[in-house]
Amino acid sequence: MNKKIVLMGYMSRMPIAGVIWQHLHYIVGFQRLGFDVYYFEDTTSWPYDARKMTITDDCSYAVEMTGKLAKDHGFKWGFRAAYKRPAETYGCDPQTFNQTLAEADAVLNLCGAQEMTEHVRKAKCLVYVESDPGLEQIKLAKGITDTIHYLRSHHVHFTFGENIGREDCPLPVLEGIQWRPTRQPVVIDFWKQERAPASSDFRITTVANWETKGKDIVWKNKVYYWSKTFEFLKFSDLPRAVKAKQPLRWEMATDMSADPASDGLFRRQGWVLSEPHEMSAEFSRYRDYIQSSDAEWTVAKDQYVSLNTGWFSDRSACYLAAGRPVITQDTGFANVIPVGAGLFAFRSADDIHKAVDAIVSDPAKHAKAAEALARDYFDAEKVCGKMAKEIGI
Repeated sequence: MNKKIVLMGYMSRMPIAGVIWQHLHYIVGFQRLGFDVYYFEDTTSWPYDARKMTITDDCSYAVEMTGKLAKDHGFKWGFRAAYKRPAETYGCDPQTFNQTLAEADAVLNLCGAQEMTEHVRKAKCLVYVESDPGLEQIKLAKGITDTIHYLRSHHVHFTFGENIGREDCPLPVLEGIQWRPTRQPVVIDFWKQERAPASSDFRITTVANWETKGKDIVWKNKVYYWSKTFEFLKFSDLPRAVKAKQPLRWEMATDMSADPASDGLFRRQGWVLSEPHEMSAEFSRYRDYIQSSDAEWTVAKDQYVSLNTGWFSDRSACYLAAGRPVITQDTGFANVIPVGAGLFAFRSADDIHKAVDAIVSDPAKHAKAAEALARDYFDAEKVCGKMAKEIGI
């Protein structure tokens, strides 16, 4: 009999493209390892309707989207709208939902997004998978009770902060919690595409939330910021400053409408800004956007950079899988993932200049290297298989 694994996260209540792909890679990765895979959510929060771009108490879009993904990819699912009184369960009956959580060989809390509800607590092996390192480690060090209780309710802890515990990462490690390094799994064949002939402009793109709030934190008299905004602003002049052997098109799919000053600045500097909402609502368009690019350039959140966490972006991993080279802000990930061919880490504008020059000088070489890195370091069966082994299932 196959081992049973339940994946829990926020794909149903936040059905935007990046989140869907992030979760789907785990689902299919564990399926291909031979597990019986279930995807559940048990939430007291209203879901987001990506079509209407609003939070709502109507979960019909969440249910429709999850049901379609489950049909297309052959996994069982359940969504419990615990915010309703009484709670309503979709995808399976309430008894099956509860029994599956209790009997599963492991329940993975992806991105640490699942609330600690009554039936989640009953899981015999509850696994925390942290995609955003830094914040929780600092909360633990500050002795924040809710965080301590929440994390200690899990039996195994994984983190995308692959440098945590190393001398070059200042994040504290609380006794009793072992942070196991992991990274985003990617199903490589989802992204494989024959490379189209390059246009006259070499198109360097990324997809980003312009501003995120609510998770800045002070530690040892220093503020560590959650939003990428400040990091992007440091490099706003790239289209003017970086010269290459062929014309470059610097493009960002992001919404700066709430920050007109920054919107104007980036446009004056030569950036092409495109609306992200359609690709957020239709996750196949997100893949199309990445595949139509020649490379990615992006930054990382201050918390990842300043604390040298070793974090690496799930979106950048998709660029690599599509054979698109990546130039990304250095978080210390070069300790575990090689750089210099297909992948470049930068701290300064000069680093970016050199990376762009290398890629444009030999795009075929770096496209091939990017895909090789994806296969060697992000392949879903490898990443999920290592997790399963460490969990003991």
